[in-house]
Amino acid sequence: MDVNCETQTASPQHNLGIVVIGRNEGHRLRTCLASLTGHHAPIIYVDSASTDGSIELARSLGVDTVCLDPALGLSAARARNLGFEQLTSRYPELELVQFVDGDCELLPAWLTHACELITEAPCRVIVAGRLLERHADASAYNRLCSLEWLRTPGEVTFCGGIFLAKVTALKAVGGFRDDIIAGEEGELCLRLRRAGGVIIASPHAMAWHDSDLLLFSKWWHRAKRCGHAYAQGAHLHGRGPERHSVRECSRIIFWGGALPLLVLALLWPTSGLSTLLLLAYPLQFLRVAARGKNRGWSSSDARLYALFTLLDKFPGLQGLLLFHWRRSRGISLSIIEYK
Repeated sequence: MDVNCETQTASPQHNLGIVVIGRNEGHRLRTCLASLTGHHAPIIYVDSASTDGSIELARSLGVDTVCLDPALGLSAARARNLGFEQLTSRYPELELVQFVDGDCELLPAWLTHACELITEAPCRVIVAGRLLERHADASAYNRLCSLEWLRTPGEVTFCGGIFLAKVTALKAVGGFRDDIIAGEEGELCLRLRRAGGVIIASPHAMAWHDSDLLLFSKWWHRAKRCGHAYAQGAHLHGRGPERHSVRECSRIIFWGGALPLLVLALLWPTSGLSTLLLLAYPLQFLRVAARGKNRGWSSSDARLYALFTLLDKFPGLQGLLLFHWRRSRGISLSIIEYK
C-alpha cells in the first residue's frame, strides 16, 4: 500500500503525539519524561515488564501508561505499536508521532524543527536527527555508540528508533512488525520506502542518549543482538531488490567464521602457512581506520572504531546463528538484553 504523499502542515501543539517505550530505565526515564511534558502534546508511555518502579514513576508525572503483556513476548516493536495504537485511538486527529526511548532526553528545539522538515516535502514520512551520547568518554563502548550516531544528513535508507513520523504513513504499512526483536526500525523503513516514502536524516541535534555501556560483556550482548537483527532482516527481505541486511550478514560470516575456519582447515596441509591469511585482519583494520579518518574523525576514534568493527563480527556471528537455530526449531524469538 502506498503512503499518502499529499501536502500537510504541522504544529507541535495541535497534531503531534509522543510514544515513549522503556524497560527498567530508572532515573533515565524521569529525565526522558521531563523533557517531553513541556511540549503540550499527548504522551503514552509503554512499559515492558519493568521491575524498578518505572510504571509508578510515569504515572506520578501524569503520563498515560500502558503495559505490554510479557506472555505475548517483549520487544521494542510491540511496545511502539501498542503505544501508537493507544495514542491514535485516543487522539484520532493526530498527524505526527514522535517515538522516544526511555534512555533519551529530547532536546527542546527538536520537535519544532522536525515538524517543519517533515512537512516540507509531501513524501517525507520519517525525520530523525542526531543523537548525542551523554557520557561518551565514560567507556570505549559509549564512545563507539557516539560514533555510530554520526550520520550523513539527507535522504537515507533507514534510521534508529527515535524519530518523528507521519501517522498516515505508519498506518499505511501496518506499523512495526511485532515478530522482530531487534532491527525493527530498518525493516519498517524498508517497507515505507517501497511504498514511496522518504526517510530524512537531519543534522539538527535531536536528543541526548545514555547507552550506559561500561562493561565488555554488555558490548558483546549488544553486538550479538545486532547479528540476530541482521539475520532476521536478511531472512525476511534478503531476496528483494534491496538485498536487505545481506551484505552485513556476509561480512559477519566471513570475518567471524569463514576466515578463521579456513585457516584451521588448511593449517596441516599448508604446514602452518595458512596462518598468513590472518593478515587480512590487520589489513581490514587499517582500511576501516582510514575510512574513519576520511570522515574527519580523530586518529584514536578511527582506530577504536576499526578495532571493534572487526571484533563485533564474533558476537555478531553468535547472534546470527542463534536466530537460525531458533527459526529452524520453531522457537519463539525473545529479546536479547544488554543493559
